[in-house]
Amino acid sequence: MAEFHFRAMGCRILAIVEAESEAALATLRALPDLFDAWEQALSRFRDDSELTRLNRHPGQPVPVSSVLWEVLRLSLAVAERTDGLVTPTVLGALEAAGYDRSFDILERTAQDASPSLGDGPVPSLPVPDWRAIQLDAATRSVVVPVGTRLDLGGVAKGWAAEQAVALLAAHGPALVDAGGDIVVRGPRRDGTPWLIGVADPFVEEHDLALIALSSGAVATSGRDYRRWQRYGRHFHHVIDPRTGQPAETDVLTATAVAPTGWEAEMVAKVALLLGSRAGIEWVERYPASAVLLVVEEPRPAVILSSRMVQYLASEPRLA
Repeated sequence: MAEFHFRAMGCRILAIVEAESEAALATLRALPDLFDAWEQALSRFRDDSELTRLNRHPGQPVPVSSVLWEVLRLSLAVAERTDGLVTPTVLGALEAAGYDRSFDILERTAQDASPSLGDGPVPSLPVPDWRAIQLDAATRSVVVPVGTRLDLGGVAKGWAAEQAVALLAAHGPALVDAGGDIVVRGPRRDGTPWLIGVADPFVEEHDLALIALSSGAVATSGRDYRRWQRYGRHFHHVIDPRTGQPAETDVLTATAVAPTGWEAEMVAKVALLLGSRAGIEWVERYPASAVLLVVEEPRPAVILSSRMVQYLASEPRLA
């Protein structure tokens, strides 16, 4: 087994392949450059990225690379499947809430800021309709309407993990963990599934459950991470398009299992945004997906969708 650790897309990346051939090792070593190229196309935090250039030319047709084209089309497909609940058009609302720089920088600057940053009412920006974005397949160009800017966020990260694990899986069973977006292909060499810990949001370094997965993806969406304080309250990075503000929900974290990385991202976010009751109902209707929710009220508890039971290698237990 060979593994490789590096940073990309604002998070730690772990790549594992159960093979030790020179070809497998070369593929592992090539991943940082690939992630850097994908980030150059997809990141809103890079001033010179393709996505930034697209956002700076509203109302104009902008030719884009195959990478940005593919991920944008995927993001719009997610918006359609979720009736706009997960949409790429949230960038203005994210920035209004304070998520206007990478989280590494946001964490450092927050340490130097007063506990309550800003005065007056909590800002709220309407989230534009994703259906107004125009795609021209003949010229592979995109028109983003005036007043709309895009953040491809979790869909981009899930897509990147999918691309990486596909390259590694040509050499043997593989796993890629892109900051919690985990994709696996094939059972391990001894025939056993990969074991993936579900973090306890209340206790550091404690897993409340283990997911056993031979192929597919796991992703977690939560209000417990990527948080900061403004206007006398905690903010987080999951925007509810219905309000233009960070989501108010009884779900603290949602961990989803789905066939692909982008689907797991989508399922986890929908479950978080809708809240435990409606979230579970939505997941039960989505094929081949499952979710584990940690709720805070009326007391901390774990709630499972019906299909999640088949993936658990241990009984969920909060510390």
